[in-house]
Amino acid sequence: MPSNHSAAHATQIDETDVIPVHADHLIVNGELADINAWCVSYAEETLPEQRPAFVPLALWQAHRTDEELAPLLASDTLIGPALAAELDRASAIAIDFPAFTDGRGYTLARLLRERFGYQGEIRAVGDVLVDQLDYMRRCGFTAMALRHDQHPEDALRAINAISVRYQPDVELRQAMFERRQAQPAEREMLACS
Repeated sequence: MPSNHSAAHATQIDETDVIPVHADHLIVNGELADINAWCVSYAEETLPEQRPAFVPLALWQAHRTDEELAPLLASDTLIGPALAAELDRASAIAIDFPAFTDGRGYTLARLLRERFGYQGEIRAVGDVLVDQLDYMRRCGFTAMALRHDQHPEDALRAINAISVRYQPDVELRQAMFERRQAQPAEREMLACS
């Protein structure tokens, strides 16, 4: 078991190797998911019986021809070009948040999207709170499995609560000042035509 998991998370993992993610707690592309077939397994050496499943990276690499498996990245995973090329073959990638205060998962998602061009689903799992969803989406997550005590209705409101963003992100590549500077030039082009 990775050393960066919290004690509560570790106890939960010891009780069961497969931790199902419930559909009523899954947000996909800004909407509540109707169906979620995927489970999350933190067991590092044994494959889960339930499929499809997110499994730790090393286990996925050892069984990468199994299309019902997808990689589960720990927050301390180092992604370089070789690993990114491997991950590009996965239809989905889960990134674990062992604690809501651990922000390394945001960096992993942003690297996968911006530096390595990953186009598949990136799912946040673990200690995922409603307050984090907008930031997760801005970093490239397309699915977020909420912690069991988080309310899906609150999540849906929170994910779209901020309508104007000042900083660039994976969806909107220009900062607010760059968008404003471009507007007069666009207006001039329209006036000339």
